[in-house]
Amino acid sequence: MLSAIVDAFKVKELRNKILFTLAILALYRLGAYIPVPGIPFHEFATSFQDSGVAMSMLDLFTGGALSNFSVFSLGIMPYITASIIMQLMQGVIPAVGRWAKEGETGRRRITQITRYLTLVLGLINAIGYLLLFQSSTYGVVFSDAVPHWLTSVLIVFTLVAGTAFIMWMGELITQRGVGNGMSLIIFVSIVSRVPSAIFSSINLTGSDLGMGIAVTVLILVVVLACIPAIIFVERAQRRIPVNYAKRMQGRRQMGGQSTYIPLKVNSAGVIPIIFASCIIYFPAQLAAIFNVDWLTWFANVISTGWVNWILNMALIVAFAYFYTSMVFNPEETSDQLRKQGGYIPGIRPGSATVTYIKNVIRRVTLPGGLFIAAIAVIPSILFYFTGNQLIQAFGGTSILIMIGVALDTMTKVESQLKMYNYDGFFK
Repeated sequence: MLSAIVDAFKVKELRNKILFTLAILALYRLGAYIPVPGIPFHEFATSFQDSGVAMSMLDLFTGGALSNFSVFSLGIMPYITASIIMQLMQGVIPAVGRWAKEGETGRRRITQITRYLTLVLGLINAIGYLLLFQSSTYGVVFSDAVPHWLTSVLIVFTLVAGTAFIMWMGELITQRGVGNGMSLIIFVSIVSRVPSAIFSSINLTGSDLGMGIAVTVLILVVVLACIPAIIFVERAQRRIPVNYAKRMQGRRQMGGQSTYIPLKVNSAGVIPIIFASCIIYFPAQLAAIFNVDWLTWFANVISTGWVNWILNMALIVAFAYFYTSMVFNPEETSDQLRKQGGYIPGIRPGSATVTYIKNVIRRVTLPGGLFIAAIAVIPSILFYFTGNQLIQAFGGTSILIMIGVALDTMTKVESQLKMYNYDGFFK
């Protein structure tokens, strides 16, 4: 691993991409500590400590930017929500579905609409947070030196501009850096909360420092033990054998080879967890907008406890099936095999092949979805009974996102290294 990283820095083009990615992520973390103009920072930070579970989880995904009421307080959530909406629209609106199949032109059109939708959602969230933080729960009071309406406009404009800037940084990383920019931003946000969570875990038991250290070490050991299992499932495949019929092309014999169709046990990666988290914590965003007591109560109910656990499990499994169906089309695969003279041994070409592939996908996706759902929910249950912040920071959702993003980024670095004949990360 270390030798591969050294090899990566020996390649000028790859080194520049890695340094560019790190610079953009550092800029993102800097923005998380720049407060919005006009906000009494210390008073707000004190009142935010008593916020509910839903707001704490939203703060986790912003890397602490929300608790600082920084220019990046909205985080990446508006963009993720907009992406979810556009993914759903591909299956609902025929025109959007056609765009997704038009190649680069269609993807650019979908990306452009996603950007506009992100700004609209960012505007709604910014107004909602402003109204929420001015309520009696947080008690933010503006200075009389500037008209209140002007301060409000400035805060909303700053938050929306921050959302647009995060979106721009994520796209820059994807285009000119290494890995998926939006995923790396979420990764950095989660990792940034780990040090403070470790100190909180050590001091959780109060005067018994030794017990706090022992509990913290135990949690870290369990997390490290789970990483190989998660990587194993992430890399696991169900391989469908494919044979190609022999045929004569002129005097040359073509075909006759054997290969396979690799179906990952967890084809959707961490996308189901991110989508499920956005939907579960969407009521918290609505509660921030409307500041209604019953909506706040509902947001807190589905953000913790047995309702949250059941809902999380169901949504993660459902999104695992949904996203897998979006990225893998059995009809297209069957048609491609038929055109290339390929067939699955013992299965007739055509509709029988489509049915067989669908059944395999259905059987493979279920254990993969249940596994990531269990990894996401079990730490939430432990946090509910212990209140240990380290379990929340290193919870199933967080660790799956971190491992998934790390593996994806290393794979992309690996593909670049192979162009220069290096061994890379995975031998």
